Amino acid sequence: MPIYLDHAATTPLRPEALEAMLPFLASDFGNPSSPHTFGRRARAALDEAHERIAAQLNAGPREIVITSGGTEALNLAVKGAAWAGKARGHRIVTAAVEHHAVLHALQHLEKFGFEVIELPVDRYGRVDPDQVATAVNERTTVVAIQFANNEVGTLQPVEAIGGIVREKGAKSCLFVVDAVAAAAWMPIDVEILGCDLLAIAGHKLDGPKGVGALYVRRGTHILAQQQGGTQERYRRAGTEDVAGAVGMGVAYELAVAERDSTVRRVKRLRDRLRAAVLAEDGVELTGHPRERLPHLLSVVVGEADGASIVVKLDLEGVAASVGSACTTGSTEPSHVLTAIGYPEEEARGSLRLSLGRTTTDAEIDQAVEIVPRVIADSRHAAVVLAADPLGQAVAT
Repeated sequence: MPIYLDHAATTPLRPEALEAMLPFLASDFGNPSSPHTFGRRARAALDEAHERIAAQLNAGPREIVITSGGTEALNLAVKGAAWAGKARGHRIVTAAVEHHAVLHALQHLEKFGFEVIELPVDRYGRVDPDQVATAVNERTTVVAIQFANNEVGTLQPVEAIGGIVREKGAKSCLFVVDAVAAAAWMPIDVEILGCDLLAIAGHKLDGPKGVGALYVRRGTHILAQQQGGTQERYRRAGTEDVAGAVGMGVAYELAVAERDSTVRRVKRLRDRLRAAVLAEDGVELTGHPRERLPHLLSVVVGEADGASIVVKLDLEGVAASVGSACTTGSTEPSHVLTAIGYPEEEARGSLRLSLGRTTTDAEIDQAVEIVPRVIADSRHAAVVLAADPLGQAVAT
């Protein structure tokens, strides 16, 4: 059986979420904005989904906006906050390792006169809170920092940064947190974080694809990024995906209820895989060695190409990735690894292995045999090719 070690890209839909979704894909198909019985049933389910999601974040249901996924949630947060605060200031502070949903949204805003301060990170991918404090001034309206990096798994000091934003930015600066990679694995309390906006995605926590949520603190003003109807309290026009919201709500509630036991088990399995992979010559862990997501193992393989390793692993029945699924097909090396300090050539040797709720001991038993062997074979092939780039016979 194939071994799926790419849970950081997406997760399998858990049966409980699918079961909860099915009525809203069939008999209870009403539009939640319609006043009749069909619509009221859909509205009740949608309201319950808001409540489930909010409860996991220590938020109120009216503070949750259902979106089409994490990317839309982050675009709504960053662009919506920036445009709403444009009269007060135009500076936005972020980190070099943010997801492209944030970085590309900020590049878009730069075209309209916004100033983006992209902070460097240390060799583990962490941003220094003191640098955030230095970058925030009276003209700063948005600070956007991820909870955990989706490629290398490093946890950011978001609680400390939230305190800095509150102290230096007062109410004129909004703190945006990308919690898409972290929601299934880390406790998230918006009051403790002190954030104004926080994004999650259903498919990262064993829920459905194509649905996400944005927490918007009560009283926070953002400018809607799509116009149309009055859905989601005027913050996101368009008929909501009721089935998706229901599935995400159920999946998130179960993920939080099971989190402690799941983290313990998955971390044990990940550490077994980590020991086997790092035992190979030329393999180096990327991201923070301790302050990292419990399910994610990210490495750089010296003198090898990560994309080739992924292909070979797939032929052996192991699904892995070189980094973010959103950059698959790009010829550029990971912006996260280059920000950490890896030269472009070394960054091309990246490999990400991520476990999940459904990962078994038996799968890791196989993976600890397959993955190191494929890495060793790939490094050997790369060395031979470098010594004889034209494919000529090497004298022995």
